[in-house]
Amino acid sequence: MSETDGRHRTDADSLLGAVADDLEPGRLKPSGINWFVFAGSAGAVVLITVFTLIAPDLMSSGLDRLVSLITAAFGWWYFLLAAALVFFVLYICMSRYGRYRLGPEESRPEYNMFTWTAMLFAAGIGADLMFYSVAEPVAQYLAPPTGEAETIAAAREAVTWTLFHYGVSGWAMYAVMGMALGYFSFRHGLPLSIRSALYPIFGKRLRGRVGDSIDLAAVLGTIFGIATSLGISIALLNVGLSKIFGIEEGRAAQVGLVVVSVTLGTISAVSGVDKGIRRLSELNVLLSLALMFYVLLFDKTGFLLNSLVMNVGDFLTGFPGLALDTMAYDELASGDVTAWKSLWTLFFWAWWVAWAPFVGLFLARISRGRTIRQFVVGVLVIPFSFILLWVSIFGNSAIARIRGGDAAFGETTANQFEHGFYAFLEGFPAAGPVIVVATLTGFLYYVTSADSGALVLGNFTSRLSHPMADCSIPLRIFWSVAIGALTIAMMFAGGENWLGILTGATIVMGLPFSIVIALVAVGLYRSLRREAYKLDSMQYSLPSAISAARGSDSSRLSLSQRLRRSVTYPSRSDAETFLADVGRPALEEVAAVLNENGLPTVVRDSRPAHGLPGIELETDLGEEPAFIYRLEPRASRAPTFALHRLTSEYYYRTEVHLAEGTQGYSINGYTQDQILGDVLDQYERHMSYLHLVRSGDRLIHADDDSAT
Repeated sequence: MSETDGRHRTDADSLLGAVADDLEPGRLKPSGINWFVFAGSAGAVVLITVFTLIAPDLMSSGLDRLVSLITAAFGWWYFLLAAALVFFVLYICMSRYGRYRLGPEESRPEYNMFTWTAMLFAAGIGADLMFYSVAEPVAQYLAPPTGEAETIAAAREAVTWTLFHYGVSGWAMYAVMGMALGYFSFRHGLPLSIRSALYPIFGKRLRGRVGDSIDLAAVLGTIFGIATSLGISIALLNVGLSKIFGIEEGRAAQVGLVVVSVTLGTISAVSGVDKGIRRLSELNVLLSLALMFYVLLFDKTGFLLNSLVMNVGDFLTGFPGLALDTMAYDELASGDVTAWKSLWTLFFWAWWVAWAPFVGLFLARISRGRTIRQFVVGVLVIPFSFILLWVSIFGNSAIARIRGGDAAFGETTANQFEHGFYAFLEGFPAAGPVIVVATLTGFLYYVTSADSGALVLGNFTSRLSHPMADCSIPLRIFWSVAIGALTIAMMFAGGENWLGILTGATIVMGLPFSIVIALVAVGLYRSLRREAYKLDSMQYSLPSAISAARGSDSSRLSLSQRLRRSVTYPSRSDAETFLADVGRPALEEVAAVLNENGLPTVVRDSRPAHGLPGIELETDLGEEPAFIYRLEPRASRAPTFALHRLTSEYYYRTEVHLAEGTQGYSINGYTQDQILGDVLDQYERHMSYLHLVRSGDRLIHADDDSAT
């Protein structure tokens, strides 16, 4: 991935100031720890861990009171946020903003469609899905929030509730964070942190404690979300190891599993086995598919496929009502509904919120160069498609077993969620080998989640030199250990009710960041809207000057110049000479005039990760977005008829770039005066863009403009 994108300052949404200073060419600072965020989050985690181990009963009762307070006062907020974010990402996807790229305009996806799809697919599954795919449908069937239990209606609603909790609402939260992180980091060169997405709202105040506080909220929410997932995984794996090796279930085995995850995470941190983790993720996908098709083939295949189609219809027709159903009147009638809502819907929404920075960062990193429309469709459709298949097959099979007379299985699952998945598998042929495969799959998900979680937390508590940089190894090791310690503390505090305390902690810690994620959506929309203003200004303002800048006006480029441009393929040395002898003097002349008129302007080298060094002019416009004009040679494959005249199969186009990337045309063959004219054309465009931003007006009718 290109480091260039991390070194270019943006001209959208006033994304200026110290938050981007580290990214400017020539002033790139080494990565380091953000001590305020690190000390605040680490201190909070240590205090909570120690207090939980010393006074588990007090912690448990305190969490219960906080959860009750949040459910009563902010339950509506979680419902509204989840529904609004689904609408938001669909609107962005279908609007003109869907054409914008998560990166400069010249960027293209780094992964082909198959590999990208596989990565999104892997992001959608984990040990917690194995856990809840049996536990929740059974729990909702035996004890639904409303209506009579153990009926056909309860069976249909049970799977629909599970799909709702694991469905598009959560993935919309991931999509918002992924879009924001990718857009602001890869397209506008800001640090890969949450504060960057809020610059359109808070501006330069994010330089200091306001920005640090936002990152701190993200870290605290994320670590509790990860701890919850790892706690669920540990309980599930403990049962699997008991089935396979006879290892006694209990705290000793669970602590051992935590130690294993910390150890393997540390080894990964030191060795940097990124390819190994990627291969493990691919193996997880294959093993999960094998388990799913095993259940489909060895159970009532026709019934399960019919149920799948029915579940799709129930989910699609019921989603709008479920998304905003706060069960207000049901709560007046029964306090059990309040407890149910805390245990299920509010917990899942808080859990998705807590995981949003973690998964959003992963999604952004693998999606650089894709359009927002491609990103949203992929994130909402691909993972959920697998979740739909998995939950429908496992959930309907489990409910059918209970309706077939296996009441003991239902009771076991309802009382001990972690036993439900293995009790379910024990009812199939060759259960022993299948349980081994299931345990291995869960263990691989567990290890990769712990390692990736430590990396993300380390990145969020660091000041990184560019968007694709990672935190130091010691910091990653620290967070690996901290996650393990917090997980152990929460499980000890919960006793037999370990799921309850993890659920409560996630709801409490997810609330502050739920506000942040709403602000991220607002900030992203503001920036996209302003970029639309800029595109409008480029399309409709100064049409004659713009066409001249691209070489179509003989008054700017003579016929002989245009002819030479069409048959000339500059070599590397030609491009370097052109920049030094023509490009740099032209930009320096512009800078001198702008500086004389009180507009601070600098000309500096820009060094992309690929290609030759370029030259960049930047004019600081105070609180307004800066004007950036960059000349950058790009290697292009020469046509076959020209190869006999070249020493290489490539030639170099000196392309014009603005803050958002290439403008798609080169200035090869321009004179110094013609480059001056092109810079002024782009500067006037930029002024027109600022006018649109300030006035909110748009020039819509291109034909009217051309006629004028």
